[in-house]
Amino acid sequence: MSDVSNRKKPIAEPLGAVSELGAPAQSSVTPVKVLAVIGGAILALQLYVVTRWVTGPYFERVPTGPSDPPMYMKIPLIANAAILWVGLPFALWFFIIRPWVRERRITLDGMLLVSMGLMFFQDPILNYFNTWCTYNTWLFNRGSWSPYIPGWVSPEEPGHQVAEPLLTNVPGYAYGVLLITIVGCWVMRKIKARWPNISNLRLILVTYAIAFVFDFVMEALVLLPIGLYTYPGAIRALSFNAGTYYQWPIYEGLMWGGVQAALCCLRFFTDDRGRTVVERGLDSVRGGVVRQQFTRFLAIFAGVSACFFIFYNIPAVWLGMHADPWPEDHMKRSYFNGGICGDGTDRPCPDPALPIPTKHSGYINVDGKLVLPDGAEMPKIIPFERN
Repeated sequence: MSDVSNRKKPIAEPLGAVSELGAPAQSSVTPVKVLAVIGGAILALQLYVVTRWVTGPYFERVPTGPSDPPMYMKIPLIANAAILWVGLPFALWFFIIRPWVRERRITLDGMLLVSMGLMFFQDPILNYFNTWCTYNTWLFNRGSWSPYIPGWVSPEEPGHQVAEPLLTNVPGYAYGVLLITIVGCWVMRKIKARWPNISNLRLILVTYAIAFVFDFVMEALVLLPIGLYTYPGAIRALSFNAGTYYQWPIYEGLMWGGVQAALCCLRFFTDDRGRTVVERGLDSVRGGVVRQQFTRFLAIFAGVSACFFIFYNIPAVWLGMHADPWPEDHMKRSYFNGGICGDGTDRPCPDPALPIPTKHSGYINVDGKLVLPDGAEMPKIIPFERN
């Protein structure tokens, strides 16, 4: 059952036109067009960054280092990647190919599948100013595109950076997040059927609470203990299993719970034609079915990207600036460090007692000395003018 009903709107007339009754005509600028422009800009940026990454020096494997992950990590990590890639063709068939063959159209879920897969691009942004999350470099990787993200601040070098595990994250973000969203919408329908008078606000809050609990189970009890990734810079006073490599910050559940609840709402609240809030005004798009559907996709992609950026990356970047010292249980495992700090380097791992280095600045080495970039000098003190 649709929760938001909108009657089919007439195609918008050109700006400045007047209807038969003399009232001003509806503006041709509709939400779907505005969001499509935003989605197109985001997609262009992603293509630019990924192209620079693939053709540049950072497209290099980040080695594991001298530490070898235990078998209780290796087995579930391999199984996780294998299951995700085996399931990817089925997801493509079910959500994209089959609807196209049967109805010559791409469904909302098909567009969400692609949009959520592209959402993976934002994954490294939480380390934008300070590195507080790392992936297991034992997994297949080719470094990361993060240094090419405009304005990127955290210091990274080819082969020494937070690496993205492609075999896990690409399908995980695509149909993994979509399946969770579909289940979330099913739960929302059940809640609505059980309590038909529940307000939309309360329904959203209940969904958010459920998403928080689900994230705790998924991350704190599964993904972190098997070593897929870690939050070494988590604020320990706000973390579960604090001081271990698998510590889980409570605010991680609040942030990702917000993303997941927002995605569920985006898919759940549709009008009587099955269109989401970001597709309003789609009928005003001229130029044929192909242009209309591409506009629709870009708008949906913009909506999905906004869910991740607003509810997760903005607060995550700020919280990363308040990170605690990395736990010893993390730093002794080279496959979590990515060669960016600790043993084997002259760089101490991030610590609030030290200045946060940037890719343009020097850093304090393990001997407590300032190491400036090649060719750089200490800024001079310019004396004040005195009468």
